[in-house]
This record gives sequence, structure tokens and C-alpha cells, in this order.
Amino acid sequence: MGKVLVTGGAGFIGSHTVDRLIESGYEVKILDNLQKPVHLKGKPTYLHPKAEFIFGDVRDPKVLLYALKDVSYVYHLAAYQDYLPDFSTFYDVNAVSTALIYELIVANKLPIKKVIVASSQFVQGEGRYKKKDGSIITPYQRPLKQLEQGDWAWRDENGDEMEWQWTSEQHANPPNAYAITKYTQEMTALAHGKRYGIPSVALRYSIVQGSRQSFYNAYSGACRIFNLHYYFDKAPTLYEDGLQKRDFVDIRDVVAANVFVLENEAADYNAFCVGSGRAYTIKEFAEIVAKAHGKEHINAKIPGEFRLGDTRNACSDISKLKGLGWTPRFSATDSVEDYINYLRAQNDIEDILAYAEKTMKKLNVVRHTVEQ
Repeated sequence: MGKVLVTGGAGFIGSHTVDRLIESGYEVKILDNLQKPVHLKGKPTYLHPKAEFIFGDVRDPKVLLYALKDVSYVYHLAAYQDYLPDFSTFYDVNAVSTALIYELIVANKLPIKKVIVASSQFVQGEGRYKKKDGSIITPYQRPLKQLEQGDWAWRDENGDEMEWQWTSEQHANPPNAYAITKYTQEMTALAHGKRYGIPSVALRYSIVQGSRQSFYNAYSGACRIFNLHYYFDKAPTLYEDGLQKRDFVDIRDVVAANVFVLENEAADYNAFCVGSGRAYTIKEFAEIVAKAHGKEHINAKIPGEFRLGDTRNACSDISKLKGLGWTPRFSATDSVEDYINYLRAQNDIEDILAYAEKTMKKLNVVRHTVEQ
């Protein structure tokens, strides 16, 4: 079957991908630096015992070359994601490491058969919106003054509310350092792949949910945040009005997509959105989590806070990848149940919610509407 290198293989998506690859008959190497706070307690116990683990940084040419030797396929899943304004770190970890992989392959004439890089739905920014006259526009970011007034909708130049649209891979409008570097990864992989004959694929993951999401990363998604709140009998806080739309995708569907593009030549030299194909409001998702915990009596709080830079709606059109034969199978309820089983299996959980919220407010990410 060949040997596969998975950078970031100790992480959420990486570790699940490693498991599936080994189950499918591949040999696997993991390259991971176990960065805190994601891996606050060191090397996770869930790592597959048959995977070779290499402790190191994807930015280190010597370590990366060692990891690349004798492998046929590469999943580049290692990434830096946070709310911290250390912009250069995003470029260094996400963009430069991707370029380094191709540099080492070309310079050392490594017989790599395919490279798959993890991109993100954030590349698409706010996506596409339809005006009343039927025309489509691609807005950038809602004005701060509008958000401070508690007006959450996207409006056209006449003040009329616009209708969000499913957004495909053809659109890119990255609004922050993380998104910019993910788009850079896409372009780097596809351009160098074509130039040097290295089959390459970029996967734009929607919001991935399921077991093994870090309890300690303030960036990780609503699944972790809401589940920890209900686990500790606390009401979660919904930003804006809770009606913003999101596309949550189950980790098992993401892993299936990862393996699908590895083994499908028709996917080569393409970027694909990987999502669930269903739009959920944040409020709806919180209710799914509450029900799964049997705590529907605890209502989420909606205090009028917002996170500067958040998209109002983010939902990806997955028809391109579905056209090749992949399709999502799991719902948001399935993802939540998977995460709860993982959460309840822990024996050292501590309440870190206050810390995460305090950190985000300290960074001036979470803000309040202006009282009239």
C-alpha cells in the first residue's frame, strides 16, 4: 500500500486519518511538535501504536527531510490556528512549511506520489450573497459600527438584507492571517504540484466536529465549547443573535474524504470543499448539544456580544467532491454524540471555560453592542 507521512498526525483530524490509513493497510509516520495549548498534557494516549512517531517541527528542514524519506504520500495537516495577533507565525507555520515540503521533494528528487494539504472554509470568508435584484456579490467584512448597533445582517447599498448562498471552491476572499495562509497553502500545493508533476490536492474543511478535539485550544469549535458548558451545567453564550449559519461536518466524513482523494486520480490538482451539505444555525446546534446531554432546560445566553472578524454565514458547496463519488454520511447529532462519548471517557477533565473566555476578551476578540 505504501508509506504515508501525516504532519500534525497527533492532532484531531490527523490522528483519525492515521487510524484509517493503518486500518486500510498503509504504513504511517507522524510528524508533530505537540504544541501547547492544543497538546497541553503532551503526547496523546489515543495515537495508533503502529504509527512511527517523530517529534519535530514542520519548519525544520532536517527533521522534515528525515520524515519525508521513504514515504510515498504526504498529508500536510500541521497548522497554526489561534486568535493571537502574531501574524508572522501563521505564515511561518502554514505557508512556509508547505513550500518547504515541495522544495525538499524537488531538491532531493523524492519519489512522492501525492501531497494532500489541509485548507479551510475560512478561505472563502463571508462567501457569496444575493441581492434583491438577483445579482451576486462577495462582501468582505461587516462594519464595526453596524455590529456595535446589534445589526447582524449583510445589507446592500440600499440597506436591504441580502440572502446567503452556498459557496464553492471557485470563490476565495480570506479575511485574516489564518485564512490568507490557508489559501497560500492551496496555491502553493497546486502550482508546485503541476509544475513538478507531483499530484496534489487541497481540501477546504468546513467546521469539523467529533472526538479528540482539544479541550484546551480556545480556537476549537462550537462542539467543544457547547459540550463543556452543558457538561458542567452551564449555559453557553451565543454570539450575535445565534442565527448565523454554519456547515458542521463530522470527523468521520472528513477522514473518508482524506482517503478518497488519496486513492482517486480524478482528484489530483484540485481544491475541494469538504462539508456536510447542511446549514445549521448556531442556536440550533446548541440545542442539539443540550438535548444530547439531557439538559434542554439550560437555555443558551444571548447577551449581544460579538467576535470581531466573525463571518455571519459560512456554508460550503460540496457538489464538486460529491461529483467524484464521495458523500457525507453523518449528521451534527452524530458528531455531538461521538464527542460526548469521548468527553465522558476522560478522567482528568477540568473546567477551562472561564480561562478560554477570559483569554478571548483580553485579546479584544469578544465585544459588546453599544447600549442605546
